[in-house]
Amino acid sequence: METFTFYNPTKLIFGKDQVEQLKEQVPQYGNKVLLVYGGGSIKRNGLYDQVTGLLKEIGAEVHELSGVEPNPRLTTAEKGIKICKDEGIEFILAVGGGSVIDCTKLIAAGAKYDGEAWDLVTKKAFAKEALPFGTVLTLAATGSEMNAGSVITNAETQEKYGWGSPVTFPKFSILDPQNTFTVPQDQTIYGIVDMMSHLFEQYYHNTKNTPVQDQLIEGVLRTVIETAPKLVNDLENYELRETILYCGTLALNGMLQMGYRGDWASHNIEHAVSAVYDIPHAGGLAILFPNWMKHNLEVNEARFAQMAVRVFGVDPEGKSDRQIGEEGIERLRQFWTEIGAPSTLADYEIGDDKIDVMADKAMINGEFGNFKKLNKEDVVQILTASL
Repeated sequence: METFTFYNPTKLIFGKDQVEQLKEQVPQYGNKVLLVYGGGSIKRNGLYDQVTGLLKEIGAEVHELSGVEPNPRLTTAEKGIKICKDEGIEFILAVGGGSVIDCTKLIAAGAKYDGEAWDLVTKKAFAKEALPFGTVLTLAATGSEMNAGSVITNAETQEKYGWGSPVTFPKFSILDPQNTFTVPQDQTIYGIVDMMSHLFEQYYHNTKNTPVQDQLIEGVLRTVIETAPKLVNDLENYELRETILYCGTLALNGMLQMGYRGDWASHNIEHAVSAVYDIPHAGGLAILFPNWMKHNLEVNEARFAQMAVRVFGVDPEGKSDRQIGEEGIERLRQFWTEIGAPSTLADYEIGDDKIDVMADKAMINGEFGNFKKLNKEDVVQILTASL
């Protein structure tokens, strides 16, 4: 393992009917609240009324920003920043999935920054302070409810980047599995792919002596694989929703990546794809990740074989590490296809006409990836294999 310091200040409040905790948590940070949410699903399922009712009970002055996109836009965050500055907002409450929370992180940091918010995303400036914010999670997927990371899209320039700062951890996150009951099947599937991709990104690294981290990741993956097929056919099953919700948080709250750096190249490539085509993030990952695996199998065949045996139950008898690894990759592809995830860019009517454009966007900061550094030729090959 490498030396490391672990830091995660987010208070996780998990379980049935825990939204009531808003009455205790919010007043600790202020009375003027900006409520941030997405396209209106929280109004249809009653969560909006519940949250606003609780905020009313504590006498909060509530302002709202609705309409946060699935790939949250810079322009939407800028609207929130303006509200915060104009109204003297003291606390932000994100009610929704990872996109709403990611947007809220930029609003929180941007409200305390005098320059353009895009500077924070492109790392021209570093967020040194932010408004306090909390979350009420409605989708098991990104883990944004318990980390400091955020991904923002600039639609005008077709750029999409991840960024973060120690000041952009939520103060608290409330996770009630009941609030994920109304997530439709396709979004449930995307969430499952997303959390699995986070686990894979962390698993593929070159640091020696990480048996604890390896087996923790493998255990969460096995749990997701066991639970997911049942959940997509039983969307209001509390225990299944509870399990997947917890898996999504564990997958990216930093606990599984102590002592090494994961790869994250597949996410970088997907950000380029969805910046150009605005497809669902996890849909892009479902298409790209197995092809990244095939492209990089030779880097460490034994590691791919270990994953194949321990997670996907591949029988290693009489097979080389490469053969075992290839079978594991194929089982992953088969699993994602069986639960309803896309497998080719053609599923989104994406052809080969902008491969070069997407590759250039992926390469904006030079070669990337911690398992193996990828150059433009590598990216083009992975995208081409994904058609």
